[in-house]
Amino acid sequence: MTTGRRWYAPWLFCAPALFFAIAFFIVPFANTLILSFTDATTLGGGAFTGLENYTRLLHDENFWLSLRNTALYTVVVVPLLVLLPLLLAMLVQKKIAGIGFFRAVFYSPVVASMVVVGLIWSWLLSSDGIVNSVLRGLHLVSEPLPFLTDSTLLLFSAMAMTVWKGLGYYMVVYLAALANVPRSLLEAAEVDGAGPVRRFWSVTVPTIRPTMVLVGTLAAIASGKVFAEIYTLSDGSGGPGGEARTLVYTIRETGLGLGGEAGYASAMSVFLFLATLGLSIAVTRLNTREDKV
Repeated sequence: MTTGRRWYAPWLFCAPALFFAIAFFIVPFANTLILSFTDATTLGGGAFTGLENYTRLLHDENFWLSLRNTALYTVVVVPLLVLLPLLLAMLVQKKIAGIGFFRAVFYSPVVASMVVVGLIWSWLLSSDGIVNSVLRGLHLVSEPLPFLTDSTLLLFSAMAMTVWKGLGYYMVVYLAALANVPRSLLEAAEVDGAGPVRRFWSVTVPTIRPTMVLVGTLAAIASGKVFAEIYTLSDGSGGPGGEARTLVYTIRETGLGLGGEAGYASAMSVFLFLATLGLSIAVTRLNTREDKV
């Protein structure tokens, strides 16, 4: 009987997390889904319009431009964030004097605010910044490169900034995975005459492949949501003519502001959610299928 009166005890422990999830995830998502079928603005109101917002996406050049930029961002950034942190983790996993200092240095960009990082990179990449000064000092260029004023260079500069800031985080993830690689397998491969490269591809990579898939999935999701990098490097303009805008940047510009199209921006958000969900499911199923093989 005493146990019966305390059936609610587990729910009390879950209540804070449930409240947070409902208030900040479930309710906003449901509201966004509902708004995507209306012509609502940031001033309120909005009549039901059915699939009109989703049909409009098919003919919106700004949407397709931002989607293309986001896809390019993902294609370039994800492989780099899968491979470079792994190489970095293998370098710093060795137990030598002072290695903890280098681990802290490599991880330090992770704890920095994206706005602060963006300001630093804007200063580095400006026409009179350190990067252009070094390039001109080495006589590699005669004129400053327009890192922040050319839409293509701006987009790739943002990619470099994303990779630089994410290296330390994924390095730590890989360090945990590398610590679980069986030493017996590595020693057996070494006894069989396998060199460092062969041991890496034949023992280390197959063992940490689930972690590599996880890192790739997380990096892809983060790349699909990129905003701060473009905003800070372009000083809020999205590049010349807004041509470096990503999908989240376009969603923000469409939905915010006086009389912004909240309904249409919500439709873009739902599209981004479905695309991200589909990518995550595809990667998970592919990884599961390979495990069975």
